[in-house]
Amino acid sequence: MTADTAALAREWLAQDPDPATREELRGLLERAGRGEAAALAGLADRFGARLEFGTAGLRGALGAGPNRMNRVVVMRAAAGIAAWLRGRGGAGAHVVVGYDARHRSADFARDSAAVLTGAGHRVSLMPGPLPTPVLAFAVRDLGADAGIMVTASHNPPQDNGYKVYAGGTGDDAGAQIVSPVDTEISAAIDAAGPVGDLPLGEGWTVLGEEAVDRYLAAVTALVPRRERALATTYTAMHGVGGRVLLAAMERAGFARPSVVREQFDPDPDFPTVEFPNPEEPGAMDLATAAGAADGADLVIANDPDADRLALAVPGHGLLTGNEVGGLLAEYVLDHTSGPDRVVATSIVSSSLLGKIAADRGVHYEETLTGFKWLARAGGPGQRRVFAFEEALGYCVGGDGGRPVADKDGVGAALVAAALADDAKRDGRSLVDLLDDQARRYGLHLSDQLSVRVDDLSVISAAMRRLRAEPPTAFGPLAVAGVDDFAGGHAGLPPTDALRFRLEGGAWGRVTLRPSGTEPKLKAYAEVVLEVGDDVAAIRARGSDMLAELMASVAGAVRG
Repeated sequence: MTADTAALAREWLAQDPDPATREELRGLLERAGRGEAAALAGLADRFGARLEFGTAGLRGALGAGPNRMNRVVVMRAAAGIAAWLRGRGGAGAHVVVGYDARHRSADFARDSAAVLTGAGHRVSLMPGPLPTPVLAFAVRDLGADAGIMVTASHNPPQDNGYKVYAGGTGDDAGAQIVSPVDTEISAAIDAAGPVGDLPLGEGWTVLGEEAVDRYLAAVTALVPRRERALATTYTAMHGVGGRVLLAAMERAGFARPSVVREQFDPDPDFPTVEFPNPEEPGAMDLATAAGAADGADLVIANDPDADRLALAVPGHGLLTGNEVGGLLAEYVLDHTSGPDRVVATSIVSSSLLGKIAADRGVHYEETLTGFKWLARAGGPGQRRVFAFEEALGYCVGGDGGRPVADKDGVGAALVAAALADDAKRDGRSLVDLLDDQARRYGLHLSDQLSVRVDDLSVISAAMRRLRAEPPTAFGPLAVAGVDDFAGGHAGLPPTDALRFRLEGGAWGRVTLRPSGTEPKLKAYAEVVLEVGDDVAAIRARGSDMLAELMASVAGAVRG
């Protein structure tokens, strides 16, 4: 243990208001003083770096020190946001603070409220652990100047996080912040003094259930209310979506879903899943088994903060995010009107949406990954009616506007259920609708690969290698060209991503990018084939082609 590390740790200990992290840090210092290797490494990790505040806010493992999520880090973040708000308009800004049911989320939310109130701002605290889209809606609904959501979404149980939403009165209100706001807040956080010197207030307002009721009224207006025949099974995946999702379904006229009881109540340890992410292998097993046993027409899943939606059709299996995105897009465009409509997706998502938009005569836009960009697609005089990304995120709107300027797993679930109910009335399912799309636009098949690493330099080295020596082919398809987004591409801001355009018996593309929230390098692949009447045969051929392509991608990524 270096003298600098020890000094930093003791300085941190002196300002930490949390008995749990103080005890953790004292124990590390004592064991490190005896020369224990694990304690020395633990201190070096906690104090050798810090969590950086960016457009995704903060996210990391819980624990003591600047490279962990804890009360000191959160209070300093709140102080930075308070100073940033003062710089923009003086004291008295209105901030809405929400939180999920993860470990320490409620504590972090109350600490934020105390710091912001102490700095002279007005704070509305959500009435309990609630989905992220409810917070995003409340920022717009209340005309607040900013919003804060304490959540780590679908990260492992040892993590927590801190997201900031833009306020105001425009259509971007309630969207996640973008640069340069992140760098401005980060600089203000750096300038914050010890947390013991921060003035703390107590006069914040705890919102009542009307905040949830107003959200429910807005999202249920996305679908016509009528008698429904659809039978559904639902899992909250140990998160906070259950109560709100059930209320939304009932208000929209659906029968109450059967629920996966083992996963319905919030539990920050997520005991039935290895990762609480519907995309992860095995995470949906309980839900799909329950759907089959219930005789459900559709299985609906939210991630722990309910901003994402996953769907499964019993007898068929899980639908990909790209498949759901294409289906929801057509429903939204069928139920809205006007040439001013905008639909958008990200550079790593399916190209299908562009074909749907061209067919319907509406504006289509491709953005960088993340809803901070998707929420801002389009321009003046255009209406953002739908956006999605393949990672199970969907923003749905209607002719009356979009309730949430962010991904919303509850609103999207209502639209998906309405679409499935309409199909059932015609004796069909979502799988039949996918086949219809394949006949109209070509069969779009997609898959993804995530390479998780302990050392982030592995990711940067892989991206450098693939830029310097791009593959000539991935599986059966030749590389026809490469789009490098590092310097900006097609009018988009610079980002660390590569897209390989493929051809040879089919059209395709492979996009590579480092994850923005986890230590992963992610690869996204799509193949597109023309089909005739026998969709099943072409789907089988395309699946084989995609599997071969993904094996080749895995080899190229791992070097």
